[in-house]
Amino acid sequence: MAGKNLIDGKRILAVDDEPDILDTLEELLPMCEVVKATTFHEAKELLERESFDMAILDIMGVDGFKLLEIANERGVIAVMLTANALSLETTIRSYNEGAASYIPKDEMANIAAFLNDIWEARRKGKGFWWRWIERLGAFYATRYGSDWQKHDEEFWNKFKQQYFSG
Repeated sequence: MAGKNLIDGKRILAVDDEPDILDTLEELLPMCEVVKATTFHEAKELLERESFDMAILDIMGVDGFKLLEIANERGVIAVMLTANALSLETTIRSYNEGAASYIPKDEMANIAAFLNDIWEARRKGKGFWWRWIERLGAFYATRYGSDWQKHDEEFWNKFKQQYFSG
């Protein structure tokens, strides 16, 4: 990755009911302080008691959308990381409910790049999802077919208009 790593020193809450996923995230993000939680209640308590720059939230098993709501209330940038709940519907829901990104666990090896994109967007005054299609469009086309954006054409047209105009 060229240039400065924008996530150096960031404090990140990682929430997943699978400890091996949390361990992998910690290994993939050695430049960050990763605090791990395996339950909704543990994560909720940490979000309410401590300060974080970001949260990486699983959807299934830890009530990720409720944690997203809490993170948003606390001003914590949150990304959704999922395998079992991976769908076009939850992608759109994540966007609409204020997640900064939606990352399939199949793409977890690239987590540092995704998180850097978010901080770069923030620094440049862009929307957090500005590089999302560039990073994950091919993954979605492989998984859902080349016409995957036709699933909710109105949403994706607005999305593209927001991120690809001007």
